Amino acid sequence: MHHNVDKALLVGGVANPEFGGGEVISPIEIYLVGRALNERDGRPLPVEELAIEVARRWIRENVRNLDPDRHVIVQPRIKPGSKDLVDLFLRFQQRGEVPLANDTSFGVGFAPLDDLEKVVFETEQFLNSPQIKEEHPEVGEDIKVMGVRIKDRIRITIACAFVSRYVSSLEDYLSKKESILSKVRELAASLTDKDVEVFLNTADDPEGGSVYITVTGTSAEQGDDGQVGRGNRVNGLITPYRPMSLEAAAGKNPVSHIGKIYNVVANLIADRVVSEIEEVEEAYCYIVSQIGKPINEPQVCDVKIRTSRDIAGLRDEVMKIAQQELDEMPNTWKKFLSKEFSVA
Repeated sequence: MHHNVDKALLVGGVANPEFGGGEVISPIEIYLVGRALNERDGRPLPVEELAIEVARRWIRENVRNLDPDRHVIVQPRIKPGSKDLVDLFLRFQQRGEVPLANDTSFGVGFAPLDDLEKVVFETEQFLNSPQIKEEHPEVGEDIKVMGVRIKDRIRITIACAFVSRYVSSLEDYLSKKESILSKVRELAASLTDKDVEVFLNTADDPEGGSVYITVTGTSAEQGDDGQVGRGNRVNGLITPYRPMSLEAAAGKNPVSHIGKIYNVVANLIADRVVSEIEEVEEAYCYIVSQIGKPINEPQVCDVKIRTSRDIAGLRDEVMKIAQQELDEMPNTWKKFLSKEFSVA
């Protein structure tokens, strides 16, 4: 059904972390903002109740030390969509046609990841993996990884919220911090031949007794606020040296919202071009929609490639891959529902 709940604001709380424990004093507030159908066949739909339930469930399943009932207040602000956009969404359903683009927007993708991007991405995935959470329960879910390459040297800076209940003292914190650093260095060495320096929680001041511990494993309990659009793109990275869309994909309707679909499909096309055409070393894909037109008929689907071979000899192969993904686009929403795609 028609929905577009892709705006959110996180208002940080107040907490008092202490070695071995601590408490949340004032809860986090999350405002969920957007549009959604609130009735069907004359019956009301509990949209805001559903939003609260799903948000709390996600927090409970993904942020181990954050209690969604005590530490978080979810504030939905979800209204019905405008008549023209709802009608646009219903039009293809009534006629059994291809979904119609609900916006004039664009998506971009590229492949492959370079060494720096791989190290940054895999580091975050590793630190948020079930394996690490089991071995190091002190590692919270709020993890930021910044990577810089200077010639052949890579520097990785990690901010990782430690959970205070699993850290008994300053000495315990420093010991566990060194253990995590060692494991990340080992991971990085397996991903690249370049020299990699790894830094963790560089704002720590052990001599002054100030280190990065939290009650809940996230700086949202006190140290930070958040807003949709300021985080990762659909490939899990923020890449200022690469083309990026400003669309925030999460919360958008997977049936017809271009800001979600085109960014994922652009990455699929770039990935396939690089993996399936041996001579292609690098690929970029740009797709632009026009509101009201079928989603698989974009105004532009532009694929750029880097290759040592004559590009003319590869054109048909590239166009075939792009057309296959465009043709499949009306079914892309099913893959979102089956969680084949990540949008964060």
